[in-house]
Amino acid sequence: MRKPALSDEILLTVEKPARYIGNEVNSVKKDPRKAEIRFCICFPDVYEIGMSHLGIQILYDMFNKREDVYCERVYSPWPDLHKIMKEQQIPLFALETQEPVKDFDFLGITIQYEMCYTNILQILDLSQIPMLAKDRGTDMPFVIGGGPCVYNPEPLADFFDLFYIGEGEISYDALFELYKDWKASKASRQEFLRKAAQIPGIYVPSLYQVSYQEDGTIADFSPIEEGIPAKVEKQIVLDMTEATYPTKPLVPFLKATQDRVVLEIQRGCIRGCRFCQAGMIYRPTREKNVERLKRQASAMLQNTGYEEISLSSLSSSDYTGLKELVTWLMEEFKEKGVNISLPSLRIDAFSLDVMSKVQDIKKSSLTFAPEAGSQRLRNVINKGLTEEVILEGAAEAFAGGWQKVKLYFMLGLPTETLEDQEAIAELANEIAVRYYEIPKEQRNGKCQITISTSFFVPKPFTPFQWAKMYPKEHYLDCARTVNEAVKNQLNRKSIRYNWHEADVTVLEGILARGDRRLGAAVLRAYEKGCLFDAWSDFFDNRIWMDAFAETGIDPEFYTLRERSLDEMFPWDFIDAGVTKEFLIREYQNALKEHVTKNCRMQCSGCGVGKYQGGVCVEDKN
Repeated sequence: MRKPALSDEILLTVEKPARYIGNEVNSVKKDPRKAEIRFCICFPDVYEIGMSHLGIQILYDMFNKREDVYCERVYSPWPDLHKIMKEQQIPLFALETQEPVKDFDFLGITIQYEMCYTNILQILDLSQIPMLAKDRGTDMPFVIGGGPCVYNPEPLADFFDLFYIGEGEISYDALFELYKDWKASKASRQEFLRKAAQIPGIYVPSLYQVSYQEDGTIADFSPIEEGIPAKVEKQIVLDMTEATYPTKPLVPFLKATQDRVVLEIQRGCIRGCRFCQAGMIYRPTREKNVERLKRQASAMLQNTGYEEISLSSLSSSDYTGLKELVTWLMEEFKEKGVNISLPSLRIDAFSLDVMSKVQDIKKSSLTFAPEAGSQRLRNVINKGLTEEVILEGAAEAFAGGWQKVKLYFMLGLPTETLEDQEAIAELANEIAVRYYEIPKEQRNGKCQITISTSFFVPKPFTPFQWAKMYPKEHYLDCARTVNEAVKNQLNRKSIRYNWHEADVTVLEGILARGDRRLGAAVLRAYEKGCLFDAWSDFFDNRIWMDAFAETGIDPEFYTLRERSLDEMFPWDFIDAGVTKEFLIREYQNALKEHVTKNCRMQCSGCGVGKYQGGVCVEDKN
């Protein structure tokens, strides 16, 4: 019987002790002594958030299908337990065996959001693993990072031994076989890293050097020795139908953010929104076979006891088998009380018809994401939505019985004007007008429209990666403009407005496009107390600004500067499929307000045709 890492006395003093005990439904139990490789997989946020992450569920299932690997999990301890572990020098432990993370062979950290960077250092610190990779000896685990943020891993380069660029299903088997050979050979830690760097998709930051121009921009980025690839190519699964997928996903003890079965129907997106990193880095769009999805849905519901199933995709409406799949799910599970959740739908006649069958219209709200208020700015960002389509979709929804609408927009977009900001309120008002055009006796109560605005952050591998950001005061001025415009609308009583925090946006932008010089500031911020920065209750912008000042970093260098088209980016060594030439072309199209058609309508020559898969039509004509 395993020995708990925390005593009952400690567990009784912390909030939600179930976060730390493991033993959930479908957790994997193996004899750790028989495993040749111990892998601890980590989501650097609280348990309830981490347990909702699909990528970890996939890797956990995939790794544990190997007899020679035992994969366990760890999440960020909440501040109450963090304090106790530091004071009592209790090493951070994996949930399955309650054994110290520092005794594993690998610590794999998924990096989903820039505001979790200090939590990564928390994981290393509490694990009693040296935070700087250069300080780790042969008795320490190899720390490997994955996830969307590793498409610019440089701000974290000092802390990781390796990064995995792309989708995890491809190269981990090769990495594990290399590790077993290396372990048997008793070679140096550096020798393993040298050989790992030659596996497709693996980036070892210590094997590359950076030099800078006098103005602070990058002059050169290159390997420090022969045999190390100058480019690291992202790895992607081309056959989604045959790809591994967990039919016995972990079921948390606590209510998680995504407390339901998640069925991944496709990866990628055909739309080409110029602000969207996921839409670029996950190209090409790859669909999963409907029959396979039906089998997976049945097995997952049976193995979890959940009463809700959510279809996961960047744009579910674009999945060609959606009608067949949803119809089958409704017929198969509706009588069993299973709810069907359909996020990421475009509001068209088909989607509304489907949603009317699977949702309680009186309780549910519809979500539109126009992203920009004016048609001009929607053309700039290549949203592919006209005002007519938005208003007609709203009218159909209202006629179908809906009364609640959520609208999502961004502020601070490239070329944005005062008129574009005011157009957000005007569009919301026009949607309300469509509702009140319905005869009173046919309405379902009062119309409720909620506007939410976030502030735009330019991300790597998007056409807007060259765009500048603004000071936080500018973002707040934008929000005030929208707020005042809402007050001036005829239907203002039907409209509610919320906006995002500006400080967080600016910091996210710094970390998203930063270089490896930022590592010192991230470390200093953690040492000064920054933790759970993604949580508004804990985020302290003042500490971050002090950390930048103490490490000689000028935040404005990373935000208030439009990049020249020939500037070398910190992430230019990564081949993400989309070419820089395509991204430049799309940036120029944005400035001209030109719309680029989606991938099914016309190939835009983005470069991912080389993968020879998915819905991509490039090079197939």
